Amino acid sequence: MTHWVMDSNVPRVANWPHDPTHASPTCVLECVRRVRQVVSGGGLVLDDAWYIIGEYQKQLRSAGQPGIGDQFLKAVLSRRADPSWCTLVPITPNAERGFEEFPTAPELADFDPSDRKFVAVALAGPQPAVVLNAVDQDWLEHRDSLERNGVRIDFLCPDAMSG
Repeated sequence: MTHWVMDSNVPRVANWPHDPTHASPTCVLECVRRVRQVVSGGGLVLDDAWYIIGEYQKQLRSAGQPGIGDQFLKAVLSRRADPSWCTLVPITPNAERGFEEFPTAPELADFDPSDRKFVAVALAGPQPAVVLNAVDQDWLEHRDSLERNGVRIDFLCPDAMSG
């Protein structure tokens, strides 16, 4: 079974037309498909200290309305403790790297600090774990280094990536 670590940009894009990223229709449809896949089938991996959920809560509505991404957050909040749907893993804050589980590779020193929690969870959780990314360029810019350090990434919106 593949385990999914979902960057917050995926459910945010799935919230179209309430999404501020202006993603393409193809991108929105793929994000909706993946969000629905995780909501119905599980396999989500989160940290047990709510770092990822906290980010979801800043960008989505916990009432589950009006978008698909909001429905995802509602499912996360109601099903996070269900081990058949979600795996919670501990990650350890680190002042230097963000999290102990984040790779020490020098080429990742400028990787977005706000995305390091997703990397830490992907590496600390059950394998194989795949990070789902929609529109965040930082993942593409660091793809080779992340993959060399054991992080698998699924780019849902190749049309949003340049380079």
